[in-house]
Amino acid sequence: MELFEEVDILLVEDSPNDAELAIRALKKRGFANKMLWVKDGEQAINYLFRRGEYSQHDEASPKLVLLDLKMPRVDGMEVLRVMKEDQRTRRIPVVMLTSSQEERDVAQSYDLGVNSYVVKPMDFGEMADVVCQAGSYWLGVNRTP
Repeated sequence: MELFEEVDILLVEDSPNDAELAIRALKKRGFANKMLWVKDGEQAINYLFRRGEYSQHDEASPKLVLLDLKMPRVDGMEVLRVMKEDQRTRRIPVVMLTSSQEERDVAQSYDLGVNSYVVKPMDFGEMADVVCQAGSYWLGVNRTP
């Protein structure tokens, strides 16, 4: 994907297998044509705030962020905190898509303003369904300002 194209979904996922699964599922439902995958929270923040390799990117923000929790360099909780504290990004829906079922992670995510917290299913088919449902809801059903 070109850096200057409009992005509907920002996928922040350090696992290539989980990212590939999400991308394939979204492509199958027609949601992946405007998607960008970044491999850690630092890249996500750089993209969202037009820093580093994304400094020349246009001003359009993604319509949805699918965010993993446990990542190297900058974790999903920090990305969420930064997004929800900044007026430019606080209204972007964020779905925490993670393997963590820990109650403190769920509670902290909601305290920081996550829109949805989804535990990744272990089954390939179920994971594809979850990703597609999230995309369908946030891009097709939900109305944003």
